[in-house]
Amino acid sequence: MSMTKEQILKECKEKDVEFIRLQFIDVMGIPKNVAITFSQLEKILDEGMMFDGSSIEGFARIEESDMYLRPDLDTFVIYPWRPQSGKVARFICDVYTPDGEPFPGCPRGILKKVLKEAEEMGYDFNVGNECEFFLFQTDENGRPTTKTNDEAGYFDLDPVDLGTDARRDICLTLEQMGFEIEASHHEVAEGQHEIDFKYANALKTADNVAAFRLVVKTIAKKYGLHATFMPKPIFGINGSGMHTNMSLFKDGKNAFYDPADPVGLSKTAYSFIAGVLKHVAGFTAVTNPLVNSYKRLVPGYEAPCYIAWSASNRTDIIRIPASRGAGTRIELRSPDPSTNPYLCLAVCLAAGLDGIKNNLPAPESVDINLFRSTQDERDALGVKNLPGSLYEAIVAMEQDGLVKEVLGEHCYGAFVKSKKAEWDKFRMFVSQWELDSYLSTY
Repeated sequence: MSMTKEQILKECKEKDVEFIRLQFIDVMGIPKNVAITFSQLEKILDEGMMFDGSSIEGFARIEESDMYLRPDLDTFVIYPWRPQSGKVARFICDVYTPDGEPFPGCPRGILKKVLKEAEEMGYDFNVGNECEFFLFQTDENGRPTTKTNDEAGYFDLDPVDLGTDARRDICLTLEQMGFEIEASHHEVAEGQHEIDFKYANALKTADNVAAFRLVVKTIAKKYGLHATFMPKPIFGINGSGMHTNMSLFKDGKNAFYDPADPVGLSKTAYSFIAGVLKHVAGFTAVTNPLVNSYKRLVPGYEAPCYIAWSASNRTDIIRIPASRGAGTRIELRSPDPSTNPYLCLAVCLAAGLDGIKNNLPAPESVDINLFRSTQDERDALGVKNLPGSLYEAIVAMEQDGLVKEVLGEHCYGAFVKSKKAEWDKFRMFVSQWELDSYLSTY
């Protein structure tokens, strides 16, 4: 529920809020914050908070470093896990230049820009994310290991699922912060979990994903565990995804639904699908931004590798869940939870809108098991592969052009520069696998 400045100040005073964290996310999706005391809050709500943008990845050069954080009043929340005397609250902020203009490198501002384009076309963009994560044991120094805290599988429960207590505490904490938790359960892999929260407009959903990751890590630490959103932390078992369920509403009705269609999809939905399929290879570097991301996107571990869609087939990159009417939605199965949630939703929406604006026809649905198909079978169906590495994804992004248009020159340049540097570090690193495979033989 929205609150005015006066209401926020009153609540902070009545509930003994002493510290306020002004949070934002850099281009790479890493959360940042500046803490202030309650005595400074009214001034910051009126004027914003100046900070040095040159120290933030992908933000500003040293000669133009001054930036301002402007709190979004709708994001005010008191942290439930902090001390109850001298409580801690949080705002999520937008980044502005000293001239009062939105900073072009602010991921939240980039999403807002695409949402405005959708609004001008008459659409509201709603999104629900399914966030998976691993819980690992820590060593005697509190550092994370890759030893899972259980050996459970999909939907298992006590006593096999040893993450139940931590997961329950996470859910309760999120609910105290205003989340509506729809389900939580153990996932397929050992030590892997999923918590689903109710869909919302895309900006709130991106804010929720950022908050979710912080809460999961914070509560896991209380149990002596380390939570990670790394896409593929362990070889040989499933990685973590962030399935992204998207829908457009127009005049209060789901624009993706048409009861007269054989599978219940509207022309708008088909064009949105076509746009996403057209650009998905080009924006994969955003939705799957790590070298490690591509160790999840391989056959055999339930993660999509092929560019196709289906009304039911989970081996395609796009699936249409069974719900129809107001619940009609498009599920993009490729993103992983290391993505910057603002940039992820911005490129997904822009791709779908491109399909709508150009009346793109969706290709035929692919209903065979693509994980078991041959390359010849996929070629016959016109099914292309997702990029197989971060390098291939960067190349595809540079060839597509959509991501540069969406991110803008500043953010795009910083993103590409960082990801190319990451790839170079990886390709030059000598791994243990190489030593085990080659050192004795050659």
